[in-house]
Amino acid sequence: MLMSIVSHANHFSYAIIVSSTTKEKADWSQVVATLEEKYPNTKTIVWNQSPNEVLPALSDLHPQYSCFVAQPHEVTREFVAIVHRLTRELDSDPYCDTLWGILTGYNAANALRIAADDKTLTIDRVASGTEIALTHCKEGVWYDELVQHKKVEKESSGLISQVRGPADTTKALAETLRDDRTDLFVTSGHATERNWQIGFRYKNGYFQSEAGKMFGSPTEGERFRIRSDTPKAYLAVGNCLMGHIDGPDAMALAWMNDIGVQQMIGYTVLTWYGYAGWGVLDYFIEQPGRYTLTEAFHANQHALIHRIDTYYPELTGRDINPGSRSLPSAKPNESGRRLGLTEFDSRGLLWDRDTVAFYGDPAWQSVMAELPNAYQQKLTIDQDVHTLEITPMKGNQSFDPINTNGSQRGGRPIIEFLPHRIAQATIIAGAEFEPLITDDFILIPNHIAKQHGRELVIRFRAEAQN
Repeated sequence: MLMSIVSHANHFSYAIIVSSTTKEKADWSQVVATLEEKYPNTKTIVWNQSPNEVLPALSDLHPQYSCFVAQPHEVTREFVAIVHRLTRELDSDPYCDTLWGILTGYNAANALRIAADDKTLTIDRVASGTEIALTHCKEGVWYDELVQHKKVEKESSGLISQVRGPADTTKALAETLRDDRTDLFVTSGHATERNWQIGFRYKNGYFQSEAGKMFGSPTEGERFRIRSDTPKAYLAVGNCLMGHIDGPDAMALAWMNDIGVQQMIGYTVLTWYGYAGWGVLDYFIEQPGRYTLTEAFHANQHALIHRIDTYYPELTGRDINPGSRSLPSAKPNESGRRLGLTEFDSRGLLWDRDTVAFYGDPAWQSVMAELPNAYQQKLTIDQDVHTLEITPMKGNQSFDPINTNGSQRGGRPIIEFLPHRIAQATIIAGAEFEPLITDDFILIPNHIAKQHGRELVIRFRAEAQN
């Protein structure tokens, strides 16, 4: 089997994309200059009317990382959708072609702090307002948004216990953010651009944002300020609108400005299907140490696009206005029907595809502390021969969902990022596992791995780019 992969030479590892208006501002220009100094082989590309203008230059560079530096008023939901689509157009396949992030902040000083950080964040402790897989965290705590008083904690010794928590968890969750040990925060539930409703099935308090500041509003008592300078990552995996920056009071800006968030994901629209948000947990928390947060976000996007392209091919490349109520749909092909997919799923996948923002410097390293994974994956390269070995570690359960809280959980394909771009690949062994080999990653469908239930070996000869 021969796969032709059209892509360009990787002359630069890091690209900065910025509007002329932003670059001409002295304080925001300093953000760009800081990134240029931070990363070698950096190329800055300037646009005037639309980010789409940079496509020819970005295609020529085809960088590993692309950082879109933008003032907050530039970061509309339409801007986020443009970034998604633009970064899929650098070559002929339908997948994202560069690891991107949008670097913004409440103001230039906030963005500069994010840009200047060059220390890797190893996530030892996680706090959450919804159930997460603490088995795959070194330590942490979550408060249940569905069951009042339910608190589950994992100590550094590894002991996991359920105890009775407070009826109103506003102050308890605020304290986890003030705790310098907390490296990652996860939320779900109802939200708007101005608040997070902490309880989903019972009355609870709120987090609220105002002018770059974060406040807690419990069901009883006064509103209080929440502040933290400790660098952390934030996953708003199930919240509506948490990633939508619609003005200076937006929640996303308060997370970055007041809570020390360096990288975050969040929906720019109402969320109901959930694949693009919740699936990041499947790659990041539930495969600890395997992916950076940037890689986990993009792995999940690859999984989503693969699902569209494989089971609803007539919808590949079909664009919709983010948040549009008019959604095209398609019936799944025979392969999709065997997996239980329906026309409903086609609408949900399109709804999610371009509506989750990734904020922060994409090359900044945030990664879960290493713990045992359900399966091992190892890529070795001997001259032009690449070998990917997938080894189950939990028998028949190796490829099962780890945690099912949320929406569209589990079933994510195995993804291995290649250390360099390739021009084409000839499969030598493992074609029966139906691998997808692109210019920069390998994908193996989860259900195929599960069917075989044993070690999988994919070997291919790769032709290097000129």
